[in-house]
Amino acid sequence: MSVFAFSEAPLLTAEMQAKMTPDDALTRLKAGNQRFVNNVPLPTNLIKKARLSAKGQYPSAVILACMDSRIPTEIVFDQNIGNIFVTRVAANIISDAILGGLEFATKVSGAKLIVVLGHDSCGAIKGACQNVQLGHLTEVLAKIQPAIQKTKATLKKQNCNDLDFINLAAKNNVRFVIKRIPKRSPIIQTLIKEGKIKIVGAMYHLSTGRVEFFE
Repeated sequence: MSVFAFSEAPLLTAEMQAKMTPDDALTRLKAGNQRFVNNVPLPTNLIKKARLSAKGQYPSAVILACMDSRIPTEIVFDQNIGNIFVTRVAANIISDAILGGLEFATKVSGAKLIVVLGHDSCGAIKGACQNVQLGHLTEVLAKIQPAIQKTKATLKKQNCNDLDFINLAAKNNVRFVIKRIPKRSPIIQTLIKEGKIKIVGAMYHLSTGRVEFFE
């Protein structure tokens, strides 16, 4: 049996995590999202899993997602307690704190996959497009500007009320973050070179629940 084929939601063990490859971890997430889209989640006893996971955690992946309330990450991927790390921030940007979390998840706790998860109709992307200035949010939105400028160059326009512009900017932002992570983190860069982990991008579609992975 593969490490990702189950009839009941599993709690990952150290042995299961050790045998898992980055591609296995990705396949698990794709299968979980398909179950979510089909509204057929694996059955589970959450309280039982909470008790069992108190003894240790062996997640398969770490998801860097936007903080949007419409993207409950574990639910979207139909993942049980203890099976994935999730770190969330507006527009799935990186910072020293975020990078530290990704390094802990992969180097220390053995996660095989990093997923940078953006989504369509992202308010933070629109805010960056509109050059919103608001307290600490200003610094967050400034990190999205490279994606805004790339999108403007591609489409030969900048229309912050155009969903096509905003959604392409969100995709470009994911791609920029994917490139920045190994550049900013020698630890993660080494793990990628050694084939121990992968980093992939994805977009969540709010109206369908489907996650589109960048191949």
